[in-house]
Amino acid sequence: MDSPAGDFGVRAPSYLDRIAQALDQRLPRADTDPPRLHQAMRYACEGGKRVRALLVYATGEVLGVAPAQLDSAACAVELIHAYSLVHDDLPAMDDDDLRRGRPTVHKAWDEATAILVGDTLQTLAFGVLADERLTPLPAQRRIRMLASLAEAAGSLGMAGGQAVDIESEGQSIALERLESLHLRKTGALIRVSLRLAADAAGAGAPLTAALERCGNRLGLAFQVQDDVLDITASTETLGKTGGKDLAQQKSTFPALLGLNGARQRTAQLFHEARSALGPFGAKAAPLLWLADHIAQRKS
Repeated sequence: MDSPAGDFGVRAPSYLDRIAQALDQRLPRADTDPPRLHQAMRYACEGGKRVRALLVYATGEVLGVAPAQLDSAACAVELIHAYSLVHDDLPAMDDDDLRRGRPTVHKAWDEATAILVGDTLQTLAFGVLADERLTPLPAQRRIRMLASLAEAAGSLGMAGGQAVDIESEGQSIALERLESLHLRKTGALIRVSLRLAADAAGAGAPLTAALERCGNRLGLAFQVQDDVLDITASTETLGKTGGKDLAQQKSTFPALLGLNGARQRTAQLFHEARSALGPFGAKAAPLLWLADHIAQRKS
């Protein structure tokens, strides 16, 4: 792109507009039969900070991949993220009434619809990556992207992390186990946001590994932040119910490290994420800006 890499913050709003348009184009129209399901799918995808999509585009800038080649990847991670939130909010999971400042999908519609919304958003994520009309990349690269997303979303990634989280409720687990849990539940989708851009670029193993190290550290930092904000931020600020971790007797980073210790761990993880980008030199500026932006979030 023509603008200096360090100006990613100037370009971020245009990327947010871009992902909103890309999702609108890829989601079925609200009046498509069955309209109730499609309206709920669109509802589930509205709002949010789009951090994962921005990570896709920022990594694309680092690697020189055109945004048009990454639109479906950005959509795919946002669709998987949206599906995970819909299912996470269900009574069988976290049983939450509020998400992104609005009623959760099972409250705005019903539980059965919410389950189907999650199912269909997940399948759509893989569909948009597979479609060469929507993802103008060689088939080999699209297949690699599909495999990366499947691993991140499955039992070895996000879903597996959620399973461990459920099993750990009411227990005090060790810090190492807690970090492993969240490297999967939260970290896997953040890591794969960088990985998808690397797959699209056909990046070699050393650069891909550096990006995955960065993604791992960012993902864990993001979760430690969430644990801190669950204590320090209001429900209105969070857009979801505050204090849920304590109410559900979950092990959290503040519980194990103390509030100040959790904040220190967050700072350390963000430092490690930035350091992992060393092999890219000055080209890393878009991801460095975004890491700093994430570090400053309040919700």
